[in-house]
Amino acid sequence: MNVFKPTALAFGILAMLSASAFAQVSISIDTAKPGAVINKNVYGQFAEHLGTGIYEGLWVGPESKIPNTKGWRNDVVGALKELHVPLVRWPGGCFADEYHWRDGIGARKNRPVKVNTNWGGVPESNAVGTHEFFDLVEMLGADAYVNGNLGTGTPQESAEWVEYMTSTGKSTLAELRAKNGHPQPFKVAYFAIGNEAWGCGGNMKPAYYANLYNHYATFIKAPKDVRPKLIASGGNDYDTTWTDTLSKETRDTDGISFHYYTLPTDKWDKKGAAVGFPESEWYSTVSNTLRMEEHIKRNVAVLDKNDPQKKIGFYVDEWGTWYDVEAGTNPGFLFQRNTLRDAVVAALNFNIFHAHADRVRMTNIAQMVNVLQAMIITDKDKMLLTPTYHAYKMYVPFQDATSLPVTLSNNTTYGVNGRGVPGISASAARARDGKVYVALVNTNPHDATDVTLDLPGRGVSSVRGQVLTADAMDAHNTFDKPQAIKPAPFSASAAGGKMTIKVPAKAVMVVSVEG
Repeated sequence: MNVFKPTALAFGILAMLSASAFAQVSISIDTAKPGAVINKNVYGQFAEHLGTGIYEGLWVGPESKIPNTKGWRNDVVGALKELHVPLVRWPGGCFADEYHWRDGIGARKNRPVKVNTNWGGVPESNAVGTHEFFDLVEMLGADAYVNGNLGTGTPQESAEWVEYMTSTGKSTLAELRAKNGHPQPFKVAYFAIGNEAWGCGGNMKPAYYANLYNHYATFIKAPKDVRPKLIASGGNDYDTTWTDTLSKETRDTDGISFHYYTLPTDKWDKKGAAVGFPESEWYSTVSNTLRMEEHIKRNVAVLDKNDPQKKIGFYVDEWGTWYDVEAGTNPGFLFQRNTLRDAVVAALNFNIFHAHADRVRMTNIAQMVNVLQAMIITDKDKMLLTPTYHAYKMYVPFQDATSLPVTLSNNTTYGVNGRGVPGISASAARARDGKVYVALVNTNPHDATDVTLDLPGRGVSSVRGQVLTADAMDAHNTFDKPQAIKPAPFSASAAGGKMTIKVPAKAVMVVSVEG
């Protein structure tokens, strides 16, 4: 499967754009050469104790007038179930390395109130702890990815948390878990040892962290059938040193994490606006998010050298857009509007992840509700779905689907100020229902593109699916107009033996292929 990366065109960009405007993109899908399975966890989610991402956004408590089950909002949980959420990462993020699990068990009224020093300096009630989190993932039908505390914790604390969650029999911690309402062990699919050890998790060097990882991992024990897979906290951006060191020096590692956020300006002090942005920032956002391809390639090359058996996965467990916070909101809450641009960013990343499915076996967008590139936004008892939510729902058929090689010919180019990116991004897979699904993204905010679709060895009579687009680059839903942007049905039939799909400007499309 070919996913194109951004290309700098110092000369001749106008001529290329003019020529490509009249070219017809051709996509060939080789169904006879299936690739790696796209792990469903590529569509994982992330819920950190940050702003209203958990409290209000997800958790309102059993006594709330907002309809809930065990304290979790029925409307939000119901919407998330529609996404077939496979995995939820919790409790952080930076918050994880200051979280002590014993603060979050037992009667909620007796739990200590702490200060969330990472995110806004607000009180942390510890109302949502281990048992509450597992209530949530069980309601969603998802797996649990628990992020342990390396920064301010100890090997004993992590070992005892895993024992508390997974132990059976008559151990004191198993009996304490039963006393707190859950006699049976929790299913912990993944346990990470720390988060962003290079930064908020302790400002460590890779070799030092690798030693600590091995120290902690040595004492994390659980019955074989419920032992979580362990994740090492890796690097970010262009630095492959973490991946290199951890893949050589750590033991019993299922995956190495990686973080990359898309900033329109590439500047952390002035990232760019979530709405009302100029076309130059539409372009820069698309261009910057396509760097994900290069980041993955560089790190996978390191893993292929150090781990040729491919035992270690490359887990992009934080990614997404990051803009300047909404005016008038707490800067530490990281609230931003979510637009059509975010849906395009999500789909471009999905297509890249699919192309590297043999190593990229988990990703977790930041974050699930009310924070950064959220699926859902709430305001007290109100809820709305974002364009990113709709992109996730459109791509549900790709969960655990088998990737198929895609060849793009005569691709268009979209560019501004002498720079360009591929006009069309594509991905294909055979889903568990036996159908072939094709995902298409048009990065050009002005022009529709005709795409011819060919599956050698089998005919294509029609395609059927959904398309997400809008008139404005920053189209978004509001509580007054919660369905201003949503997917629309799409279908097309072959004519003269040729299957042509018109992909609208600034659009995400997912279709199934009919023979």
